[in-house]
Amino acid sequence: MEPLTVPGTLDSLSIVADYVKMATTEAGLDKKASYRLRLAVDEIATNIVTHGYAEAGREGNLALQAVIDGKALTISIEDTGVAYEPQIQPPDGLDSPLEERQIGGLGVYLAIQNVDKFHYERAGGRNRHTFIVTRTVASTEN
Repeated sequence: MEPLTVPGTLDSLSIVADYVKMATTEAGLDKKASYRLRLAVDEIATNIVTHGYAEAGREGNLALQAVIDGKALTISIEDTGVAYEPQIQPPDGLDSPLEERQIGGLGVYLAIQNVDKFHYERAGGRNRHTFIVTRTVASTEN
């Protein structure tokens, strides 16, 4: 698929969602896998816009690329927001009552759990988030 670059603003999130939906359709993902991937990408994109740009007093873009092959759909998001460490492990106190839990980290953790593989790296002043969902349908194009 062609790459997509949008401004790092909340208004762009619906465009990002449409791009991911188009990629999941083209990849032939079932509804459940499609929904989970869209949720994961939306969570990370929202965090980039909110925390990586707006709260940090920065402006920038979100650059997305969807790659479909015979085995998987891979979506990457690159941005120039602040660096961070994604919450790969469950946040502390997850079994505690809501009023006793610390704020933050749960959305990213849940997003990552919704895809088959997730990778984050910081290189050249850019964050790169990679989401991989295994395809259960063999591609006739690749």
